[in-house]
Amino acid sequence: MGYFRMEKGPLAELLVERFENMPPQLRVAARFVLDHPKDVALMSMREQAHHAGVSHSTMMRLARWLGLDGYEDMRSLYARALRETIAGEPARRGIEQHGAPGYSTAGVVADTLAAQISSLGEYGNAMQFIAAAGLLARSRNLFALGSRSAYPVASHFVHIMSFVAGGDSKVALVGEMAGQGLDALQQAGRGDVLLAVGMSPYERTTIDVARQSARQGVGVVAITDSSVSPLTRIARETIIVTSNSQSFFRSMAPAFAAVEILAALTAVQSETNAAERVKQSEEQLAAFGIYWKPPR
Repeated sequence: MGYFRMEKGPLAELLVERFENMPPQLRVAARFVLDHPKDVALMSMREQAHHAGVSHSTMMRLARWLGLDGYEDMRSLYARALRETIAGEPARRGIEQHGAPGYSTAGVVADTLAAQISSLGEYGNAMQFIAAAGLLARSRNLFALGSRSAYPVASHFVHIMSFVAGGDSKVALVGEMAGQGLDALQQAGRGDVLLAVGMSPYERTTIDVARQSARQGVGVVAITDSSVSPLTRIARETIIVTSNSQSFFRSMAPAFAAVEILAALTAVQSETNAAERVKQSEEQLAAFGIYWKPPR
């Protein structure tokens, strides 16, 4: 069963698989999605609910039943599938026709991630990114904090922001897993900024450190997964990303995308020639023999 044929829709298999276990109202909504995939791509959620004969909240519950963060994620998946159907995807269809094992799973996971990341560029989200980048661009020193699965996101932020920071500004990864312990934040205060990354279930250390930093006058920027996350109540600026996935794990891909968007916007606002700094760094590392070279 192909995920990119709009007569079926990208979530058709998943809907069919879970249909029997759905509450009655969700079945009505699911039947509409199965029978009208193009309408899912083109109509608003309220229009779809009206045509299906259910409330708009039922459509939102259906999306969450399927593991999505909201109904807009579903619409994005179907809109993408419609665009690809119109443009044509011969290579992907060719693989699908031969029944490659796992292809359907790969397709829906990839498209879910694409929809989640694409939603970060929507107007409301973009305004949050711009506000957060403004805070970062004005900062004296930057710190990043994240535990467990959020740790590599914070580490990636520090790596790319090291090319944006200017003068004597410091960019440091802090925390129990980092090279610098939490004591690096003892002297932090007004003018400094801490990026705190935390997804449910929230790490106590991340919440406590972010709260204490805010008490010291540090501006906290949070990347988290809910408007009711404890980090949201602490942070001066918050970026909300989804961590839902179509598999057994929580996805950190949208959080990684968020720090890259933040870095790009901060570089623009700080008027730093980050590209030149990257070039200089790579030349220096090459001189030390860090990079692999093919044998002559």
